[in-house]
Formats: sequence, structure tokens, C-alpha cells
Amino acid sequence: MEKPIGKDLASSKEVNDGIGAMFAEEQIFRVDHYLGKETVQNLLALRFGNVMFEPLWNATAIDHVQITVGETVGLEGRVSYYDGVGALRDMVQNHMLQILSIIAMEPPARMDPTAVRDEKVKALRSLRPMTAETVKTHSVRGQYTPGAVGGQIVTGYADELGQPSDTETFVALKAHIDNWRWQGVPFYLRTGKRMPARQSEIMIQFKPVRHSIFGRDGHGTGLEPNTLIIRLQPEEYIRLLIMSKRPGLERQVLLDEVTLDVSLTAAFAGQRRRIAYERLILDLLAGDQTLFVRRDEVEAQWTWIDSIIDGWKEANMKPAAYSSGNWGPSSAIALIERDGASWHE
Repeated sequence: MEKPIGKDLASSKEVNDGIGAMFAEEQIFRVDHYLGKETVQNLLALRFGNVMFEPLWNATAIDHVQITVGETVGLEGRVSYYDGVGALRDMVQNHMLQILSIIAMEPPARMDPTAVRDEKVKALRSLRPMTAETVKTHSVRGQYTPGAVGGQIVTGYADELGQPSDTETFVALKAHIDNWRWQGVPFYLRTGKRMPARQSEIMIQFKPVRHSIFGRDGHGTGLEPNTLIIRLQPEEYIRLLIMSKRPGLERQVLLDEVTLDVSLTAAFAGQRRRIAYERLILDLLAGDQTLFVRRDEVEAQWTWIDSIIDGWKEANMKPAAYSSGNWGPSSAIALIERDGASWHE
């Protein structure tokens, strides 16, 4: 089975009840092709295969997390499907929440389908529901208008559709995970069509050092918090921004930000790159459900998404216009800058 599995929690239960009446859960493989991507699978290796990251992977050391999935395309022949769905249901409910669950999950006891998915669903169930009040400050809806992408003039969503619509083609969210590991750490999610670039990435912003020995004015010496950037597509790399002393004879220690850059494409140049569906089909034939979505995960995802949709309806939130070729409406910038942060671009 592949998305959409329902359009809300109630309809997803109907679908799963119908399938569950004929097949056992162990026979049902719910596909989210993002889980088949090498870089998404590599999140597990990065977190649980390297001792340096896991002790810092919590609210003590991390200031906030950003997940961005940008698309340059518009409707591209998906008119009948997309207008009844929108960016929240099309991208956030599945791909982005699966990425979030892998970032936020507790370490599984074993690398097997039950252990991994048990921890993912715990993280998803810890997402703080939104209300008609919080959607006003924690969410942004947008719809693209005519503009230019990659030097090409493109039409707006309503023009492609042939009629006005209240469907969002862009969404930005501020999410909170209410558990011991992540309390107080905001997760900023954004996705949209007709963005300036096709890219999917995760940005982990660490907190500043607790005490600077390089002078009272941290910015004067160039001291910046560390940043971990995980690019999922089109390039595949991991970048860690750290502080290093600037060469020279100055009496004051001057720091500059330098990049530790690992290109996964270059590091494994001799390996044949496989598309996501190849891996998923192979696992399906082997009966391995680790990279497939369990029913309780789907329902936990819909529970949170439904709270946002209900909040939008109650608050009568309509999509704000943004010109094609931009990173969404200006209100998406305000959403994160209110907290003293900014989107990584």
C-alpha cells in the first residue's frame, strides 16, 4: 500500500480496518518511499553508529531542528489528486513526519522492524497537538502565484488548476515533542511547490557554548553555535560547522566557522546507487518491514495532522500568496524569526 492511506484519521482507520480484515499486520507493507532513500536510512547509522552524536542529541545541546523539503515543480499532471489534498497531507503527514520520527526516536534495542517502529511511534505520539490558537503562530499556509523558477516563467496554482482554490501548496510548521529528550526544542518543518530549488535537508542547530573563554563578546571573536546539515537530495552529504582559530599573530583569539564536509556520493563512488523503490521492493520480497510504516504510526501521524487541519478550519486560515521561485510567504520567515532563528538556505 502507498499513500494516500485515507484523508484523515477516521478514513485511514476505515482503510486499515478493511485491509486488516483480510491480512495480518505482518503481511501489510505500507510504503513511504522516503524510507528507502539511502540518506534517510543513514540517519540511523549517523545517530546510533557514532558515539559522538547520541550524547548531544537532546534538549541539553540542541537549540532547534529544521526539516525542509522543497520542490520546483507545480501540479505536473496531478490536478485531480493534489487539489483535494494539499501540502500538509501530501508531504508532511508521511515523508516529513517519518524523517522527524527517525531524528527524534529513542535508541531501539535492536535493528529489527518491531524495535525500530516501536520507538518511532513513541516520538510521533509525543507531538503536541495544535489548536485554533496555536495554528495562528505555529503554522503558515501558502499558495504559489506566477513567478520564475530556474529562469523560467511559470504560472500560478489557480491558473494551472483553472479555478480559485483554498488548497495550500506550501506549509511551514513549528512542532514540539513533549518528552524528556526534546522538551523545549522546536522542530521547524517547511515544504512547498515552486520553490527556488529542489532539495531535502535536515539542519540540527546546536546551542552556543555555555561559557566563552574567548572574550565577553562572542560575536566579536566570531564564536557561533555548531550546526549539522544533512542533505538528503539532490546531493547527499553531511556537513558539520565547527569553530576554528583564524591563523595569525593577533593577540586576541579570532575564530572562524569551518566546515567538515562528507560527500556520501564521493565516499561511496564505487558503489552502485539504488533508487528508493529498489530497496523497498527487495525488503518486501524478503519480508522485512523495518522500512515500512506500521498502522499505529499512520494513525499517530494523522492524529497530529488532524489537529492542524481542525485548527485551520476553526481559525478560518486561508493560504497566503507567494511568488513562484520564493521560499514561501513572508509569514513563514516570521514564524521562525520570532524565536530568534532563521531558515537555513
